[in-house]
Amino acid sequence: MEPLEGKELINKVKELPNSSKEEKAKACGYYSVTKDGIERVNMMKFLNALLDAEEISFDTRSDEHGHVGRSASYRIAVQSNGNLLIGSAYTKQLGLKPGDEFTINIGRKHIKLVSISAEQENQEEVAA
Repeated sequence: MEPLEGKELINKVKELPNSSKEEKAKACGYYSVTKDGIERVNMMKFLNALLDAEEISFDTRSDEHGHVGRSASYRIAVQSNGNLLIGSAYTKQLGLKPGDEFTINIGRKHIKLVSISAEQENQEEVAA
């Protein structure tokens, strides 16, 4: 049985007012059977499907695939090995790809990354 979704899910849950959450989830198809024949209720999938059916969203942001992750804080800390790690949230936001190269310019109170390709374009414009 395919798990119920949308209006069908809501109607089925309403038909079972005296049932437990687990019984409702199972009746709506949100369970699986292990190799040992034990039925496991998939409560998270059931509850998320109910939220979706009721069009309730706790997610404030999601990417193009509907995934939600931590948002970038624009703060990093020096790691115990002395490295600075720039997370994927920042590299995705900038559209960076593996292999992109930068020069590191160190100021009095800042570190600036300059794309080597952008630096070369600026030098070509000045030469022209």
